[in-house]
Amino acid sequence: MVSRLEIRLKNELLDAEGSGIRRKSSEYFGFEVEDIRVIRVLTIDADLNPAQLEQIRTEIFTNPVTEESSYSPIATDFAWLIWIGYRPGVRDTAGSTAAEAIEDLTGFKFRPNEAVYCSKLYEIKGNLTEPQVQRIASDLLANDIIQQWKIYSKTDWRPGKGIGFLVPKVISDHEPEVSPIPIKTDEELRKISLERNLALQDRDIPVIRQYFLRDDVLQERKKVGLDQPTDVELEYISQARSDHCNHNTFRGLFRYHDMATGIRETADNLFKSCIEAPTLEIKGKKDWVISVLWDNAGVGRFDEHHYYVITGETHNSPSNMEAYGGAITGIVGIYRDPMGTGKGSKLILGMYGYCVGHRDYDGELLSHLHPRRLLDGIIEGVKDGGNKSGIPTPFGLLLFDKSYIGKCLVFVTAMGIMPAKIGHESSHMKTTRPGDLIIMSGGRVGKDGIHGVTAASETYSEHTPAGHVQIGDPYTQKKMHDFLLEARDEQLISFITDNGGGGLSSSIGESACFSNGCRVDLDKVPLKYSGLDQWEIWVSESQERMTIAVKPQNVHRFMELSAKHAVESTVIGEYNDSGYLQLDYKGKTCAFIRMNLLESDFPQWEFDAEWVPPRMRGLTEPVLSEPEDHNALLKKILSRPNICARNWIARQYDHEVQGGSVIKPLTGKRRDVPNDAVVVRPVLGSNRGIAVSQALNPFFSEIDTYPMTAATIDEAVRKILAVGGDPRHLGGLDNFCWPTIEYHPTENPDGKYKAAQLVRANWALRDYCLAYGIPLLSGKDSMYIDGNLKGPFGERHKVSGLPTLMFTICSVIKDIARCVTMDAKFPGDLVYILGETRNELGGSEYYHTMGAIGLNVPQVNAEEVWPGYLALHKAIQEGLVSSCHAVSRGGLAVHLALIAMAGELGMEINVAPIPRALDITVSQALYSESCGRFVITVPPGKKELVEKLFVNLKMAQVGIVIESPRFCVRDGSGAAIIEEDVSTLKNSWKKPFGELV
Repeated sequence: MVSRLEIRLKNELLDAEGSGIRRKSSEYFGFEVEDIRVIRVLTIDADLNPAQLEQIRTEIFTNPVTEESSYSPIATDFAWLIWIGYRPGVRDTAGSTAAEAIEDLTGFKFRPNEAVYCSKLYEIKGNLTEPQVQRIASDLLANDIIQQWKIYSKTDWRPGKGIGFLVPKVISDHEPEVSPIPIKTDEELRKISLERNLALQDRDIPVIRQYFLRDDVLQERKKVGLDQPTDVELEYISQARSDHCNHNTFRGLFRYHDMATGIRETADNLFKSCIEAPTLEIKGKKDWVISVLWDNAGVGRFDEHHYYVITGETHNSPSNMEAYGGAITGIVGIYRDPMGTGKGSKLILGMYGYCVGHRDYDGELLSHLHPRRLLDGIIEGVKDGGNKSGIPTPFGLLLFDKSYIGKCLVFVTAMGIMPAKIGHESSHMKTTRPGDLIIMSGGRVGKDGIHGVTAASETYSEHTPAGHVQIGDPYTQKKMHDFLLEARDEQLISFITDNGGGGLSSSIGESACFSNGCRVDLDKVPLKYSGLDQWEIWVSESQERMTIAVKPQNVHRFMELSAKHAVESTVIGEYNDSGYLQLDYKGKTCAFIRMNLLESDFPQWEFDAEWVPPRMRGLTEPVLSEPEDHNALLKKILSRPNICARNWIARQYDHEVQGGSVIKPLTGKRRDVPNDAVVVRPVLGSNRGIAVSQALNPFFSEIDTYPMTAATIDEAVRKILAVGGDPRHLGGLDNFCWPTIEYHPTENPDGKYKAAQLVRANWALRDYCLAYGIPLLSGKDSMYIDGNLKGPFGERHKVSGLPTLMFTICSVIKDIARCVTMDAKFPGDLVYILGETRNELGGSEYYHTMGAIGLNVPQVNAEEVWPGYLALHKAIQEGLVSSCHAVSRGGLAVHLALIAMAGELGMEINVAPIPRALDITVSQALYSESCGRFVITVPPGKKELVEKLFVNLKMAQVGIVIESPRFCVRDGSGAAIIEEDVSTLKNSWKKPFGELV
């Protein structure tokens, strides 16, 4: 029996969700909508009796103070109705949670074919046409990849029947089968790869064929009833060999050619030479580095009894297809990495970074979502992934650029904490051994998430299959998180890893390498619905799943704890030392692959890399006269999209949950200016904390990716030091997002140049991590950030995202009481600038304001700036500093203004004493984005101590904090260059997104 429960807010109460949609309808489309109210719909497909239905209506789903509900239609006062629900097979998190609540209350148990489906009705009042309502539905409320909708006019409405019983149940009579794949020629396999979206590289295809045609392999396969390769095996190999999983690009061979000097050199395996080698060198000198470069996340020592865990990645392709689903899946997916590091860690925070097209973009799109709606969906997805998981989300970045119209970037980062020892063994150690049972815990497997990693290894287009889009379920994952921590503490876990990219194929395929073999019964894997083929079960990336190795003697207790936490866990196989990965289905083998196939037999990818220096590309320094009105210029730069307030994002994220927040995402008198970094206290009984921050500088890539990378690393370091981070404990995380680098004369004619950009960025990563002593605890590369747009005549043209590096730094702080923030605090405090300002405006906000790019990109001299960083840390630890702020995008004028705005105090600044190169102009001094600089405020009584500490360094007092809220910058003669009320500057800074902030 199917029942439909409708719930709505009482009419006299404000419907915040409906008001937000009404506002967006006006903001996005210019529609005049009078009112929108939302009705929640629960379609209950289960054999519940009337008493049970009434009980769940009144005791679970209806707040009698604020809501009304009925099993009959309750929509009455509207001009139009829009119904929106998920398509069959899409993860309905709210529906599964509702079913669990019904079971807890009533004792009723849902059978496999019974479920609860959640949807929404939108009551719309206003003089709208049907096409306008269709646009609200399709462009604002629903994504047709995962959702369906129906529109009803007032005249169409049937008051007695309403929308009817819309049950999005998956109905399939398909009998799962394994298909042999003929591979007589390379061309035949190449065609199969295209048809099945395997994304196999041409260079890999002969290796795959040769393996399956070898006599010794054929003989072994015949023993288990196999001959030709099966679809399961080819899907497995394609997942494992995808660039997303195997990092083939970073492990490739680059033939680098500098087109200016003619110098040629070979860059062999960027991962080993620029990431692994320097990290291992630094690890030998840093006793706090515990584990790097092999597990799901890096591990560092927090204190004598605890380790911290950190990792990050991107979720670009799914977020382009379905912003909310892609983002929530990204954040809950990255949360599973610390859960699967070592024996497992408790999650303590998540972070984000978004690179998107401009919100006011008005061109044609071939991608599914406008950047405005894309950003809104991404924000909401990350919000639900963190807030509903009980994990704080204290820090993030947002960057706008037209290049991200083709494919947006969604960076997600996570940290965890775990005991230093589990039993008598270090908690970071884990392995699988013959005889260990393979257990899958958490969610079930469905068609969602199929071909996620292969789709992430290709250029995005409107034809990209939607099967890889998923909807993460933070509730299921929270239960699994708590269960696994308890199982860990009882020493029940031998090995644990998450089912992320590639699903079981990756988690089991990689973990079986430790024991050198495994056998899996695919028919034992719990499914969301029937009809999945064996290859789909194996490669599906359906969310909230972990793979755990448990010894047979521990499995009973493991299952007891699983049941206690209402988490589904199933034994699906066992690890062995056979040397083979064997997959069976109902007793019949469908895959039989040698464990060493993926390790040794495939060729290294090769790339030609041609570096064309910026002058050869026609870049020059613009010749600009001094601005006539610096007041107007400063306000204009403060209101630019990549400088202005984006507080509406931070305010949606809960950073106080778990009670460990020390330095908050927003600071100042009104808590409305972003901090350089955040500090959390993961062990509440300790005064130790962890500082963490991130940096993005992709605009410098337009000039040169070497200084771009250097500047990004330097900025992240300075942000950490600005709140009190320890320069001797800097853990790094590199997350590359790069356009396609493989040369093609028509499809990617600048591929060789992009390859050279990647080489130069990695050289800088190596050089500056060594210079600053930063081990790369974890990292990720996400290639293929390309997409397509429509031209003026409807033609397709490619757009590539700027080469982008998100760099994350974390640092253990011994005493959180020593931390400082960036806001000016006391009138009379002295204002100092540490670090030299040079004529380095290339790629700056100032030049972008003037419509230029420039040539003089900021450079980093690590040897020169490092002594100042050490002195600054000592000054903060000795309590000599009232505030500290790292100067970054926008330059000194912008960041001096932000310090004043945060404290709602004034400043008197003189440009003459600023440590700077000779012969730079006033505008260059104020808006250069030179690296290595801080603004520090110091109590007058500590002036001598501070200046003694920084003696012989490039540091000078440039002004004073004043009581009057006036921001004044003067030249050497005392004439005012800038003189403005701090409140006026703040209004300019907040104005662009004022309706959101």
